Amino acid sequence: MTISALTKVSEQLCFGGRQIRFTHTSTVLSCDMQFSVFLPPQAEHGKVPALYWLSGLTCTDENFSSKAGAQRIAAELGIALIMPDTSPRGDGVPDDPDGAYDFGLGAGFYVNATAAPYATHYHMYDYIVTELPQLLEQHLPLSDKRAITGHSMGGHGALVIGLRNSERYRSISAFSPICNPVACPWGIKAFSGYLGDDKSQWQQYDASVLLAVAQDPQPLLVDQGTADSFYPEQLRTDNLIAAAKQSAVPAEIRLQAGYDHSYYFIASFIEQHLRFHARYLFD
Repeated sequence: MTISALTKVSEQLCFGGRQIRFTHTSTVLSCDMQFSVFLPPQAEHGKVPALYWLSGLTCTDENFSSKAGAQRIAAELGIALIMPDTSPRGDGVPDDPDGAYDFGLGAGFYVNATAAPYATHYHMYDYIVTELPQLLEQHLPLSDKRAITGHSMGGHGALVIGLRNSERYRSISAFSPICNPVACPWGIKAFSGYLGDDKSQWQQYDASVLLAVAQDPQPLLVDQGTADSFYPEQLRTDNLIAAAKQSAVPAEIRLQAGYDHSYYFIASFIEQHLRFHARYLFD
């Protein structure tokens, strides 16, 4: 794979580390992409492990970096934060025909699209799993120790990518993930558009399907707020809990009373998630 150079867009000092935004030309997505990185102070002296954050519908690489308050703990622990965009962007990248928020731009769903006209650009699965880590580990002081997390659509992406690539990620977590997309309106719309009508192809991108047959997966932590307006219809957390019981996987899936779907929820528990991942990134 051809690895393009990084172009730095901005950089700020943050808790002794560096918050940086980059652009590059993606071969996998056939467009220019942007992403953000927090490098902790420890990166000045050697390679550090990385936690990949996948954001939700309508988000970009900047939502988590500006709202979650994760940099303070990441700086303490010595963990880099990697924050990609949520879809391909730019001229020629097709959007939802009706301009809806839940498909197309800002809504890549972390799949490899096979249906026209999305198959040319919407390969977010390969971008997250292969192209972006290869690019970053070549150009930045990152080790090959990785963990993955995310929110909502990004929580779906983190669960699916982590479960399907146990050799690449040491731990998995998620906030308010879309747990069973083959059985919820968001997922059905996205998979129909990106993957077509063959529902057998949808199963590979469904965390509940994958977890139900998982054998010795990585440590897994999920937080879901009970006051979330998308719970349970869109998120289907109960189906993920049932899948974990079916496979006897010791996943920690927590229902947090009174919390909603917002970044206030994420900010409330992000320290616990970072410390959870640190246990496995530094063992």
